Amino acid sequence: MILCFDIGGTAIKGAVAHSPTDVRTLPRVPTPAQDFDAFVGVLARTLAEIGEKPHGIAISIAGVIDPETRAAKVANIPCIDGRLLAADLQAALGLPVLIANDADCLAVAEAGVGAGRGHRIVFGAILGTGVGGGLVVDGRLVNAEGGFAGEWGHGPAIAAYAGTPPVAIPPFACGCGQRGCVDTVGGARGLERLHRLVHDKDLDSERIVADWLAGDAEAARTVGVLIDLVSSPLALTINITGATIVPVGGGLSNCEQLLAEIDRTVRSRTLRRFDRPLVVRGTCRVEPGLIGAAILGLKEFGHA
Repeated sequence: MILCFDIGGTAIKGAVAHSPTDVRTLPRVPTPAQDFDAFVGVLARTLAEIGEKPHGIAISIAGVIDPETRAAKVANIPCIDGRLLAADLQAALGLPVLIANDADCLAVAEAGVGAGRGHRIVFGAILGTGVGGGLVVDGRLVNAEGGFAGEWGHGPAIAAYAGTPPVAIPPFACGCGQRGCVDTVGGARGLERLHRLVHDKDLDSERIVADWLAGDAEAARTVGVLIDLVSSPLALTINITGATIVPVGGGLSNCEQLLAEIDRTVRSRTLRRFDRPLVVRGTCRVEPGLIGAAILGLKEFGHA
């Protein structure tokens, strides 16, 4: 049995995993983002409350583990940013600890028990608040030791003009420290930023998507720009990795019409032409981060 956590800046989700298909969720608790002792306390209390000693702890975080230093880079949880997090938690909790990026966990979940089953190369993409991704090849996570593979949302990759007719896209500053990243225009916050750029109006992403589905011309213009900006970097990622399926998670993936338009545009821009859907909605709809962490933890600790 493995104790799993999916840790975000707002909430910590937990689960007890007996197998990749037997992941039993626990109540959510707020994330103590500023206080490491309080952060450890939340995990320790959960460990005590499950009433059974797990073989290890597997954690999904919205951050990256440096494969050389083992330090965590987690911008939205300051108390763990820069720490040797696995070692610190192992010392505090007395159990082996595995930590993986949340997008990597999504990719593992979809490759193992979701939409990527039967595919050798699975690229899991996140279109949520921002943009992320993870790569699984022959059932193995490429970032098994930590690292930055799959981060198609970062790096100066957006086009200078997008949409029909084209609109000029400035190189927006990104939280990663660079400018012009897909993350700045591709997720929910990016959709809102584009609507402000194109129409000088502030609307939240849910309203923009709802208006688009209702036939609103302004929303359609904004969504068209987003699709144009996102599709080329994603097509390039598919060309480089050879992925034959791209399961998508995150809030924007809930709009199947949006994913269908992205899929159609991406398939028109990849070197290999697919006559079937390539960019699809992930099927692990309930906490894919926990499922992915469970699969990784069960393998790591020798129980799967």
